[in-house]
Amino acid sequence: MEHVADAFGRPLRDLRISVTDRCNFRCTYCMPKTVFGHDHRFLDRRELLSFEEITRVAKTAVGLGVEKLRLTGGEPLVRVELERLISMLAELGVEVTLTTNASLLPRKAQLLKDAGLTRITVSLDAMDDETFRKMNDVDFPVERVLEGIAAAATAGLPVKVNSVVKRGVNEDQIVPLARYFREHGHVLRFIEFMDVGATNGWRMDQVVPAAEIVETINREFPIVPTDPHYRGEVAKRWSYADGSGEIGVIASVTEPFCGDCSRARLSAEGKLYTCLFAVRGHDLRALIRDGASDADLADRLAGIWRVRGDRYSELRSEATFDSSKDEPRVEMSYIGG
Repeated sequence: MEHVADAFGRPLRDLRISVTDRCNFRCTYCMPKTVFGHDHRFLDRRELLSFEEITRVAKTAVGLGVEKLRLTGGEPLVRVELERLISMLAELGVEVTLTTNASLLPRKAQLLKDAGLTRITVSLDAMDDETFRKMNDVDFPVERVLEGIAAAATAGLPVKVNSVVKRGVNEDQIVPLARYFREHGHVLRFIEFMDVGATNGWRMDQVVPAAEIVETINREFPIVPTDPHYRGEVAKRWSYADGSGEIGVIASVTEPFCGDCSRARLSAEGKLYTCLFAVRGHDLRALIRDGASDADLADRLAGIWRVRGDRYSELRSEATFDSSKDEPRVEMSYIGG
C-alpha cells in the first residue's frame, strides 16, 4: 500500500463520498430552497457516478492509505438501493460510515447494518420542535428524527449526533441537546456555523464560538477535556465529570485544524475536492469513463493529493470571501460536509 502525503506532509486517510446532491430537507445553512432567487438545479441521474464507479475510486483511495469511507449527500438515503453500495465498499476492509438526517432510518437502519455499515452520524440541530422545523424548512418534526436514531441503535449501529449552532437561531438548544443525548448514551458533537459555499448567508457574528458552547454546557453539566482518539480528529472531545458520556465540539472557524486535515471529498458527479472550502474540483468521472486503467486512476488521485496545499480555515477572515468578486466555493449540499 502506498501512503501518499500532501505538500504539508498530511496523509490521505479519509474519503467522504457524496452519493447524491438531492435532499428531502432544506436546512437554511446547507441547502436553502432558493439560490440567489432561483430553485436548485439538481444533477441528472446520468451525471452521477454509478456504484461501481464509486467503488473503483474508493478502492484506489484505500490503496493510497485511506482508512475510512463516509457516505454523504445531500441526503444519502434518498439514493436508491444505497445498501448495495455499502456492501460493495464493505469488501474493501475499511470503516464505512454514513451521515444522514435520519428521516428514512426507521425503514433503512437494519438494511444498512446488514450490508456492512460500521456506524452512523445523524444531524439534529434542536430539541425544540418549532425551532427544528424552521431550521429544516420542510416542517419535519424532531420526534421522527429520534425514531430514526432509535432504529439505528436497535439495529446495532453506533450513533453520533451532529448539531450546527447558529447565533440567534438555536444557541438556546445547546443544553437541551446535551441533556437528551447524555441521558440516551449517544455522543453529541456541536459544529460552529461555517462559511461553506455562497448561499447560506454566513456572517461571523452568527458563529457561536466553541469556547462559548463548552462554557454553556459546563455550567449545567461539568465537563473535562479528553485526549483525541487519533491525529486529525476534527472534534475536540470533552467528558462529563460524572462519567455519563462525552461531547465534541468542531471549531473550524475559531480554532482551525487544517494542520492535521486528512480528508478528501468526492462529489456525486465524480469531482475530487481536497478542501471543504474549495472553489473547484478535479474530474475523475471523465477519466474513468474515458477508459483509464487502475494505475492511471491511482496516479491521478495521488498526484492531486501530493500538490495539495489547502488551509482555508487558518487563513479565514471577515473578508475572505466576497461572492460579488470571487468564484463561489462548492456548496455544502453538493460536497456533503
